[in-house]
Amino acid sequence: QLYLPKPHGLYHPNNEKENCGVGFIANIKSKASYKITEDALEMLSRMGHRGACGCEANTGDGAGILTNIPHEFFSQEIQSLFGVSVEAGRYGVGNIFLPQDDKQRQRCISIVEKVVNNEGQTLIGWRDVPVDSIKADVGDTARNSQPVIKQLIIGNTEGIDNDAFEGALYIIKKHISKVIRTDESLSQALLFYVCSLSTRVIIYKGMLMGSQLLDFYPDLTNKEFKTYLAMVHSRFSTNTFPSWDRAQPCRFMAHNGEINTLQGNY
Repeated sequence: QLYLPKPHGLYHPNNEKENCGVGFIANIKSKASYKITEDALEMLSRMGHRGACGCEANTGDGAGILTNIPHEFFSQEIQSLFGVSVEAGRYGVGNIFLPQDDKQRQRCISIVEKVVNNEGQTLIGWRDVPVDSIKADVGDTARNSQPVIKQLIIGNTEGIDNDAFEGALYIIKKHISKVIRTDESLSQALLFYVCSLSTRVIIYKGMLMGSQLLDFYPDLTNKEFKTYLAMVHSRFSTNTFPSWDRAQPCRFMAHNGEINTLQGNY
């Protein structure tokens, strides 16, 4: 990462991991409402004792929320931005961190679009994710390392069922991550990160405190951001450094601890 120390002594940046407060709320009848979103964010804001901040009181170790795709919200956004009508489950949304540098960011976008096309899926477009670091009072360390955040919208190709489409999105995510993050010509390659890419769930996260997430992402204040489940996480970076990509939830889960057993038992 741009802001991590170089290897020295027993320290190596490759050993960085994410770990610390976790919460989950759901409607057991799968009835979506903004109340679930609201309650989850309230829960997250009250987990300050389970998260942490750095030497700056307003730079958090990481916080985030996973919800199911709020179809009412995204169908309106997609129609407004691209003039496309979408059905629930027939499109995927990805929250993607991109390099700060304009040229490197455009190269990443080009690679993503090429992979989407090669996988036979339909690129609907890119949506700029509104963020407000001033209102959220995000600290300088987090701001200086903040990636550009965009949403990738992909449409389902005719003849592919929803499960197969979800699988195709997984392949796209793995492919673009490997190609871009191993591209030695991109000095900011490690700023590229796919937080989520799915027809089912979406993740909003960052190098934030739990109390900052709502103000940082105005999408979460929209009453149409309705969900029937939400998982939140507040990170306490114990033996690793905070970063935007290591904030949780991860793509499939959130955990309270350091998953480093495999590396620790070579």
